[in-house]
Amino acid sequence: MIRFYKYQGAGNDFIMIDNRALQFEGDKIQFAIRWCNRKFGIGSDGLIFIEKEDASDFKMDFYNPDGSQSFCGNGSRCAVAFARKLGMIGDQCKFLAVDGYHQARIEQDTYHILMADVKAITEIGQDKVLDTGSPHYIKFCENVQDVDVVVEGQKIRYSDQFKQQGINVNFLEKLDPNAIRLRTYERGVENETLACGTGATAAALSFADKEQIITGIIDVKVEGGDLKVAFKRSDSGYTDVWLIGPALEVFKGELNV
Repeated sequence: MIRFYKYQGAGNDFIMIDNRALQFEGDKIQFAIRWCNRKFGIGSDGLIFIEKEDASDFKMDFYNPDGSQSFCGNGSRCAVAFARKLGMIGDQCKFLAVDGYHQARIEQDTYHILMADVKAITEIGQDKVLDTGSPHYIKFCENVQDVDVVVEGQKIRYSDQFKQQGINVNFLEKLDPNAIRLRTYERGVENETLACGTGATAAALSFADKEQIITGIIDVKVEGGDLKVAFKRSDSGYTDVWLIGPALEVFKGELNV
């Protein structure tokens, strides 16, 4: 039997496994594919193994529903919340993810994740492409509620330019000078998700780039709730980038494997 926990952050849901004792000895990829399935498994936007790591407080070993790996911003907040539940951390920590080490802090029930610096934003017409731990395509729209996210997202994700490596596709609507609305098609999930942390970060920085905002906090309204992205801009790009939002335990159970 394997005990699991279910967490969600702004509607992104994740299966959590405490693997500090390395008791899981199976194929992690196939395990993720099976149990992330919403019809024949538990159902989630990803699966995370929490493990010990010598140079930090813990390792977040994250898998998408198709078994692929990438950095996950909302999953990171949930991983930090789970690590605190396990007694591994206090209100601040350092953890290892697939793209390197990240800092995190907890203020009341809000989780802050330090994202990687972004040095380059590429323009494709009026759209933007950047990497915030995962690659993202940002498309500016007048009204994101009018967009068929799956159809339009697949056109870009499976285009000749991006189909080999895949890309997340984000549809961004400006609400006011410091707020945007976002809907995201996620690779690996291959569907629209209620939120995407790296997507929210990419969208906020793309919006700041377009609006020439040097520093501050962008409110990002996603289908599953509200996120915030804080940042500073310098000659070398965007630094001190923080993804800010909730992380909540939903339920727990046991898998008979």
